[in-house]
Amino acid sequence: MSTEPRLSLDTRAARNLATTTKTRPQMQAITSRWLLRRLPWVDVSGGTYRVNRRLTHRVGRGRVSVVLNGADDVRVIPDTLPELPPLRGFDDPDVLAAIAATFAPREFQAGDVLAEAGAPVTETYVVAHGRLNRLSVGPYGDTQLLGVVTDGQHLGEEALTRDGPTWPCTVRAATAGTLLVSPRQDLQRLLDASPALREHVERYVEQASKPVNRRGEAAVAVASGHTGEPVIDGTFVDYDLHPREYELSVTQTVLRVHTRVADLYNDPMSQLEQQLRLTIHEIRERQEWEVLNNREFGLLHNADYDQRISTWSGPPTPDDLDDLISMRRKTRLLLAHPRAIAAFFRECNKRGLVPGSVDVDGHEIPAWRGVPIFPCGKIPISDQQTSSIVAMRTGEDDQGVVGLYQTGLPEEHEPGLNVRFMEINSQAVMSYLVSAYYSAAILVPDAIGILENVDLAAPRV
Repeated sequence: MSTEPRLSLDTRAARNLATTTKTRPQMQAITSRWLLRRLPWVDVSGGTYRVNRRLTHRVGRGRVSVVLNGADDVRVIPDTLPELPPLRGFDDPDVLAAIAATFAPREFQAGDVLAEAGAPVTETYVVAHGRLNRLSVGPYGDTQLLGVVTDGQHLGEEALTRDGPTWPCTVRAATAGTLLVSPRQDLQRLLDASPALREHVERYVEQASKPVNRRGEAAVAVASGHTGEPVIDGTFVDYDLHPREYELSVTQTVLRVHTRVADLYNDPMSQLEQQLRLTIHEIRERQEWEVLNNREFGLLHNADYDQRISTWSGPPTPDDLDDLISMRRKTRLLLAHPRAIAAFFRECNKRGLVPGSVDVDGHEIPAWRGVPIFPCGKIPISDQQTSSIVAMRTGEDDQGVVGLYQTGLPEEHEPGLNVRFMEINSQAVMSYLVSAYYSAAILVPDAIGILENVDLAAPRV
């Protein structure tokens, strides 16, 4: 330390007279929230949004849940058996428990052939864990991969609905895993023993035989290409009698600020304003998480199972994204975890491909086939380091995905969000109720698709 006398005022002393330039309070958890920004938002004046659709005859394929109590104790959860199309809507718990009891675990290894094309269907399969490939022979004798069957999916439910069914394709194991297998004779025995089950299945078969369009909706009879004066059939468009209704969800918190802080410490920034700003950011972050992950209305849980596909080989390849985009018209955006985007770029690098980009509100966003790929860290990553990539068509005019909110709320601070003064308690603390009302709706099933089981693990060196 220098012992010479100073010739001027020390900077440390000078700071006592200086005005400090300060930032607003910063927050690490703020993200770009691309999903909330890109969704078209519909004002729901009554708090409920009803999605009317044409009557659909074709029953979708859900996924059966499995419980694992040990390596040798794998069971079907009976309440999820109505995810099998022939059992959709059947609710007799005793019969469902009896059907679940017919399923027994069976291990398989990679390369095992579980079913041959053209062979009789003698068993119904539910995949407890593992990956199966559906194969067929192409027109030139080569083997074609039709699709992938993974956890919770099922095969051979024709054993319940048809006499003498045969496998339409060959099923071969791509990995080792576990199947739950129900013999056809056991299912037939339950059909004979339960008149209610037989009546339900017969009703399903009758409905499945009705004429439908390529999307499974009740057909509309039209005539074309005729000449002369033929009799033209009359028709009508039938509606679903039980349309789905979405009620607005809510995220709330009570913001507390001491009156002494609000009165005295407001220069140069309002304490209440900054407290409220950061609180609203946190609410909006939770809102985006709920729009994706809420089990009642979240997009990841409400996407139709027929619109879910698995990757061909594990990591997300250009082929996988091509398949995902091709499942719908006018795919407006792709949504993926940043690690999933990085995994996709690695696959592009292997092939020597350079993904394009598009300008979105002044931001350069990576794109594939002209569809922007937006990062979203709220898409979950499983313990096995797998995630999902979401593709969406948006807007009411295009029968896509829409966000729901209500405007004109009392003491509204932002659209769909209000801040209401509650009280000043005996400790001189002011309380404000901050509420955000929102939901999301999928207008038709093909508005959203999901690429599942996306492997994020980096390749081994």
